[in-house]
Amino acid sequence: MDKIRRKPFKSSKNIVFDCKYHVIWCVKYRKQLIKGKLEERLKEICKEVAGKRNANIIEMECDKDHIHLLVEADPQYGIHKLVKEMKGLSSRF
Repeated sequence: MDKIRRKPFKSSKNIVFDCKYHVIWCVKYRKQLIKGKLEERLKEICKEVAGKRNANIIEMECDKDHIHLLVEADPQYGIHKLVKEMKGLSSRF
């Protein structure tokens, strides 16, 4: 019988977790703007914010009018705060 290999759980001071979130957000009016240098900069911003907040971006893909993220984040910080910061910083450039 094969043993099932599991990833170790992450932990903070008072919790143990293994939370992965699939996040999708779209450009206003679904305009096809995400391409070239804009796409590269958007990915950089997402990686910077995730690094600051101790989140891990497992996968990230951009289409012309939306972005998909698979993110592993601390549930006590909250995925909504992480996404809010990513969208806020990316909207300013």
